[in-house]
Amino acid sequence: MRLPGDFYRRVQARARDHLVEEGLDGLIVTSPGDVAYLIGFFYAVTERPVYLWFGADGSCFALMPELDAEYAQAQGVHAAIRTYFEFPGVRSPEAHLADELRREGAVHGRVGVSGSLTLAAASALEEALTGTRFERTGVLGRLRQRKEPEEIAFHREAAAVCDEMLAAGRRLIEEALHAGGPLPTEGEVARHVIGFGSDRLYEQYSHVVYTTKLAGGLVYAGPNAARPHGLPSRRRLQVGDTLILSLGAAVASRFVESERTFVIGEPTARQRGYFEVARRAQEVGTAAMTVGRRCASVNEECLAVIRDAGLGPYIRHRQGHGIGIAQHEAPWVEAGDPTVLESGMILSSEPGIYVPGHAGYRISDSVLVTDDGPERLTRYPRSLEENTIT
Repeated sequence: MRLPGDFYRRVQARARDHLVEEGLDGLIVTSPGDVAYLIGFFYAVTERPVYLWFGADGSCFALMPELDAEYAQAQGVHAAIRTYFEFPGVRSPEAHLADELRREGAVHGRVGVSGSLTLAAASALEEALTGTRFERTGVLGRLRQRKEPEEIAFHREAAAVCDEMLAAGRRLIEEALHAGGPLPTEGEVARHVIGFGSDRLYEQYSHVVYTTKLAGGLVYAGPNAARPHGLPSRRRLQVGDTLILSLGAAVASRFVESERTFVIGEPTARQRGYFEVARRAQEVGTAAMTVGRRCASVNEECLAVIRDAGLGPYIRHRQGHGIGIAQHEAPWVEAGDPTVLESGMILSSEPGIYVPGHAGYRISDSVLVTDDGPERLTRYPRSLEENTIT
């Protein structure tokens, strides 16, 4: 789970080019995902801040708690390491940052920060770096949208794990069904697939890193499946249920999502009807993810399939979103995002239908935009026939 040094040299060079274009002296980076992207440092997020200084003049250092320095060195981070002892400290981390900038002789009159900077951190930085003008910039977010070839390779590997997680969840339910005993609860299925995915990643890689989570899963069945972001419950699965497995995994913190809708037992005509509309919307929306299309128009074409079927009231969300170091990141495949799709972007395609009191239906793939058209990275079967559990 390591990216080569050349990857970091390329992204840092591009980031500096953008700083020069925007007239910024540097960036103060605080988002764990941005830190990982620029210098390859993955760390446990606590109340102790990590500040990455990334200067247009080539200066670059990460200020971190002393207790993290040894781990950062072991990761071979692509920046100098500076430390402070503890938080809140007799002298604040922001004061230490000011000391290090003076020591470096780094110019910091106009400094970019991301929208994720908290008000408390912004206030502390303004107090420590008097005379510095802080400006919000989306430079790193824009760079992260187009994946480098080395990143895409990790996304592919994560997709394979996601497909295995889906198979493991289905297998657990089938075994219980064939044994004739009670079926597992939503929570039990979630624990099983998350544990399975985590184990697979630790089996395959000697150095496991992530920014938020390694493997994750939302599991909901029957009426609970009509709540798109409901957490797994103690409800036990039943024959006749519509079931959504919404799973994710990350390799080198390069995420992939894979979601499938299953039916336990013989599907009813109602289940077949809803499933077919959701499947067709996902097919149309995925095919539309081509270079030069705008996110808003792709989303509209996808969701029009559901609306034209008379199911518009059951739409609860957009078609999808970008995926990268974060599970959800720009661009957004939604009516309000005019972003033009480019080769190298990875997006989720996950339109859904949610019928209160009945169930939900959602099929999701992680899709790579290429010059030759959209490529599904996740490949688990999508049809109702293949996803009927008996």
